[in-house]
Amino acid sequence: MSVIYPRKPTYILCSASVGGNRERNGQIGDLMDITSMDDRFGKDTWEEAEAEIQRLSLRKALEKGGLRESDLSCMFAGDLLNQCVASVYGLLGFNAPLFGIFGACSTVAEGLILATLAINGGAELCSVTASSHNCSAERQFRYPIEYGAIRTPTSQWTVTGGASFIVGSKCESPIAKILALCPGRMCDSGISDANNMGAAMAPAAADTFIRYFKETGEKPEDFDYIFTGDLGAEGSDLFKLIMGDNGFRYLENHRDCGLMIYSSEDKDIKSGGSGCGCSASVLSSLILPDIKRGRLKNVLFAATGALMNAATVQQGNTIPGICHLLRISSVGG
Repeated sequence: MSVIYPRKPTYILCSASVGGNRERNGQIGDLMDITSMDDRFGKDTWEEAEAEIQRLSLRKALEKGGLRESDLSCMFAGDLLNQCVASVYGLLGFNAPLFGIFGACSTVAEGLILATLAINGGAELCSVTASSHNCSAERQFRYPIEYGAIRTPTSQWTVTGGASFIVGSKCESPIAKILALCPGRMCDSGISDANNMGAAMAPAAADTFIRYFKETGEKPEDFDYIFTGDLGAEGSDLFKLIMGDNGFRYLENHRDCGLMIYSSEDKDIKSGGSGCGCSASVLSSLILPDIKRGRLKNVLFAATGALMNAATVQQGNTIPGICHLLRISSVGG
């Protein structure tokens, strides 16, 4: 069984997003709760700046929901850095149990799935936080930033940003309702190019959607939108090709978070945005507010991840992909 249905009503109660300067000037910059003009967020290092993104987003989400950190049963958080240190240092001051998670760019969906399971297991309130920082990620995964390495057309720009979400079963005015979960399976399509993560993740995205549709009997056209993140231009094209080969040819309502966060005139982003903060920011800043306002009633949100680290890339290993999916609806849906 691929699809899991919560046994009791589970809601996203509130959320908050944080973005850097490039994100502030992107398509959803005006919708973000907090942005920084220099990407440092008042800190001395990029790693400290990413930790601050986590702290700021969770603090703001709690504030928007009129909640205290003591209300949290537990926190789920993840990032791209070794041992999830942005999550550790960013949330160190919060007095709640922490589950550090790693799903690469799929982290926010993984966290929301785990939080939903925790709520249905008896937890009261759970937070989910995901972040990335372009400079900290580049320093860890690719070339030293100072080298100014040439970026290929299929490469994606790691988002400087993140978001936090509060999940629970009781609330007077929740943002949205979580109706179904479809955890992802690892898929290895043989891609070993770290500058083409979209191609590595697209088969995993297709696998998750195909399993979901076949098990539920639903179709892509049953939803306002089906969102992926972050396949970018290259991965989105491949995703549609695989879906079409499996009989799902209607994908006019597909949108990818990696193509939604930046301006199309920003040529540096190449194939689109990526990073744990990408789909998390788009979900918090754009998708959930549209659900709350009634502009969207029923969506599928699926975040994708490229499961690699710096050592495996240097050793020439292939890059497995994964995709976790949630069906999210308006509260009355």
